[in-house]
This record gives sequence, C-alpha cells and structure tokens, in this order.
Amino acid sequence: MAVRTLDDHLRASAARTPDKTAIVAGERRVSYGELDRLADGIAGGLIASGVERGDRVGVFLPNTVEGAASIYGVLRAGAAFSPLNPTMKAEKLGQVLADAGATAIICEASHRSVIAEASTHAPALRTVICVGDGRPGDVAFADLAAHDAPRGLRATAIDLAALIYTSGSTGKPKGVTLTHQNMTFAAASLAEYLEMQQDEVVLLCLPLSFDYGLYQLLLTILVGGTLVLEKGFAFPGKVVQLLESEGVTGLPGVPTLFGVLLGLRGLEARELPALRYLSNTGAALSVTTIAGLRATFPKARIYSMYGLTECKRVSYLPPHLIDVKPASVGIAIPGTEVWVEDSEGNECAPGEVGELMVRGPHVMQGYWNDAEATAKRLRPGRWPWERELMTGDLFKRDAEGHLYFVGRKDDMIKSRGEKVAPREVEEVLYAVPGVRDAAVIGVPDALLGSAIHAYVSVFEDAELDERTLKRACAAKLEDYMVPQRIEIRDELPRSTAGKIDKLTLSSEALERLAAATA
Repeated sequence: MAVRTLDDHLRASAARTPDKTAIVAGERRVSYGELDRLADGIAGGLIASGVERGDRVGVFLPNTVEGAASIYGVLRAGAAFSPLNPTMKAEKLGQVLADAGATAIICEASHRSVIAEASTHAPALRTVICVGDGRPGDVAFADLAAHDAPRGLRATAIDLAALIYTSGSTGKPKGVTLTHQNMTFAAASLAEYLEMQQDEVVLLCLPLSFDYGLYQLLLTILVGGTLVLEKGFAFPGKVVQLLESEGVTGLPGVPTLFGVLLGLRGLEARELPALRYLSNTGAALSVTTIAGLRATFPKARIYSMYGLTECKRVSYLPPHLIDVKPASVGIAIPGTEVWVEDSEGNECAPGEVGELMVRGPHVMQGYWNDAEATAKRLRPGRWPWERELMTGDLFKRDAEGHLYFVGRKDDMIKSRGEKVAPREVEEVLYAVPGVRDAAVIGVPDALLGSAIHAYVSVFEDAELDERTLKRACAAKLEDYMVPQRIEIRDELPRSTAGKIDKLTLSSEALERLAAATA
C-alpha cells in the first residue's frame, strides 16, 4: 500500500503481521490487528463527538496502550495530536490548549480536575474523553473506541500531523508545527541509521509526551516491531527485568537513565544477548558513562545523537566512532544537510564556533500562532519553497566534519533531556509571598545533563526555607522543572546595569562543583 501519512504506517504493519505484538504495557499485549482496529474506533468516535479534519486534539496520557492508540486515532480522524506531559499543571495546560485551539482532549480520569481547571482558559475545548470513570458529560474512552472506522480521505502528507509544545526562552510554550511529511521522513531517516528491523523490541521508559519518546512509537510501528511501554525509570530493577524477559533489542535513553542503570550492582553480569543498541540524546554522555555502558553492555552499539523538536533529529555519531570521538554528536542524519555558520552568514572553518544550521524535509513549518518567533528560527533557503532552520545552538566541527556541541545562544537549560526556560521557573518563585529576587541557572550534572539551581533573596520579614520554595515550584511546574537546589541569600549579585548577574552565580556553582569533585 502507498504510505502517505503516519497512520498509514500502522495500516501497513497491521496488514503484514496482524497477529504480531505491537504494544506491551504491563500485563497487556496488543497485536497490530488490535491496535489498528482500536485506532479506527477512536477515529470514528472522535468524528462522532464533533472533531473535524484539521482540529487539534490533546493527548494527556502516560505510557499506556490508550496513549499510543490515541495518537494514531487522532491522525486517522484527520486531526492533529498534541502530546501533553501528564504532570503539566492546570495553568500551563490551559495556556497550551488555548493556544492550540484544541477542540478535544483525551485523559485519564485521575486528571479530570486538572482538565476542568485548565478548560476555563480554553474556550475551543468541547470534548473531554476519559480513560476510566469521568464526569457526567465526558465521553468514555471505551465508548469512543467502539465506533466504526471513518470513511474517505481524512488527511494528506502535507496536512498538520502534530503540534508539539516546547519551552521558549520567554517561558511561554511554543507550538512546533509538523506535517505528516515532516514526521514520516524523520522516522524513516532515524530507522535507517539505527538499522531497525521488523524483529525490533524497543523498551520505552521516556514519556510519549517527550518527542524522543514519541518517535520510539512512530519508529517501532514503521518497521513493524514491538514497543514495550514503561511509565518511567523510578524502579530500575523493573527496567532490567524487562530487558531480559522481553528480549529487548533497543533501549533509548538520556544520561539520567543510563546513570541509574550503571549504578545497579551486578548488572554487568547479566546476559542480555538480544540488546543490539542504546541511543542517547538530550545531553551528551560523559566519557565515564560511555566507558560504563561499553563494559556493561559489550554487545550493544551506542548511538550518541543531537536533536531539537523543531526538526526532531539533527545528527548521530556512527557507533564505531564512539571511542574515537566520544564528545561528538556526529554527522547529519540521512537525507539532510547541516553546517556551522558565523554571524555574517559564512560557513565556519573546522574548529571555529558558530550557529548550527539545518535543511531537509524534517524541518518544521513554523511555530503555531507566532510569526515573530518563527522568523527567528526559519529563514529562506536555497529554493523559493524552502526554509532553513537556525537552531540557536553553538557548534564547531572537526576536519572530518563531525559536530561538537558548544552551548546555547540563549539561556535555555537542558535537564533530563527536556528544555527548561529559566524565566518560567523564576516567575513561579517570584509569585511566592516574601520572595524579592529570583535567578535560575543550569549546573553541569552527570545524570541530569544540567541540574536546575535557583537563587532567591527574600524580604526581611519573610520566613521562607528551601522546602517551602520547592513545594511551591512542585505545585506549578512539571516534575523535571523543579529545582534540585534552592539557595536563599540576603542579596543576589548584580551587574553594573543593575541586572541579576547570572554569570557570577554560574561561576560560583562551577567552583563549588570543582571543589566537591577534587
């Protein structure tokens, strides 16, 4: 069959191997035929509930069969899905739903109160679909999935497939717009360099709401493999158990996950003959972590990669170079082009630092409802119909063309593989009664990539401590955005212009880190 859209991948794999296991989630095992029928039912149910072609539908679900099936059901209805982190708080969720103009959202019943609060800010939201027992007026997921498949063409390759929200430097989430064509190309390119086959068994501990996690679903369905869903890596022993019992061939992760696994005693003695590859993105693996992975999983290839939501993946390091160039994130993914450019628009020579540029069919269409932000990231390309992506990240390349990450042009922090805008955390701290000044920085961390550290000064009569401030952050922010450390000071350092001097705070943090590891 002709494959034009993301949900065509599911149809094709279901047609080839209808009885093969597509998804494993706890005790549940769902075949390709069952997943395909479930996606059909969800699509028919969404249309019956009023979702129209081109609408945006929020998927506010953890790593479950329902979460995976909903993504394909939304696409099959001709709508675009927006994967939303289930730990997102009501205020931010409301902002995202309002910006997207979402007409429907699929959630677990336990999150119904968050949806209810968020919906007061999202006037376009008409339908709430609950997995489990919802409230009167909600649509039950089971009833939704019982509908017949929709008829006729619902989407084409150039239609919007996903609206993925990522933190902006201002703290306001930005919606990255991706067509079916963007995402099918990216999935095929990734599957090519990872050499994925139909017998692939991928263990996903990262959330489906994280684009790195989302693409594990898309990749596995594309090649007709099996995706094992785990809701996190809070229990590393369970991860090891699944590696063994499911015959896992691929383990995508971030430095945090790999650091936790390497901390387990006796793991190197486990025989995991099926494990073929480990892939990492979000933050660079340290030389020590690479050495640990090589010793613990000697038969597995290690893929070090770099990417951003605006084009999914930019580069990968061929595994045979992991010991030769451990600090590099490699070369452009198949079918794309990358280069490093100086402030005058000239390509940098080897060793020179400049901004990384990207061109290819995976580059986003722009930011939803934000022409100004789009203009800062996309510029006219070689052809009249093409736009190139300005990543905003500083890189250099070596004489062989391999890329090395240097830093960011803005002050975004990458922690646990997720982007965190310091301003968003600072605004929560400023909202705490008694806080006078707040500053948030990223500090290098072997497990997290960057640990989030906050500094606050308080008014004289304020009685605040770190625990109270962390609790305030946890009430408003996703888990990965809550600072690991909050230091209360009488005054925060300031520049001659009167601004809080984050450079001094960063220097102090690095000195403290160096002293602790000396």
